[in-house]
Amino acid sequence: MKIKLTTVFVDDQAKALRFYTEALGFVKKADFSNGPYRWLTVTSPEEPEGTELQLALNDDPAAKAYQQARFQHGQPAVMFFTDDLQADYERIKARGAEFTMPPTEVTGSTIAQLNDTCGNLVQITQLARW
Repeated sequence: MKIKLTTVFVDDQAKALRFYTEALGFVKKADFSNGPYRWLTVTSPEEPEGTELQLALNDDPAAKAYQQARFQHGQPAVMFFTDDLQADYERIKARGAEFTMPPTEVTGSTIAQLNDTCGNLVQITQLARW
């Protein structure tokens, strides 16, 4: 088995697409609609056939409450990994993204968190090399 898709709920798909492509640097993989429903995914340009991230409209009241609680408690909705957190931090910050936590060393890694402007915190992690 493989993990091929994971979902992050967003309150605005167009705004989310701009953030995940323009600020983070992912590329749009799929984008099609059926009536009011829009299937929208992005992927890493380093692995275009790799795992996709679905940017799903959060129109479910229970899921919206969960999303808001995670955000209010400072818990990221999604985590990405990098080999050079400082470089990615500088690149993403230069593109106007709002970091809620600058690169910070924690047990076994260095992490940074930012607001995706669509109701979520995103964590970027660089694992320590021992």
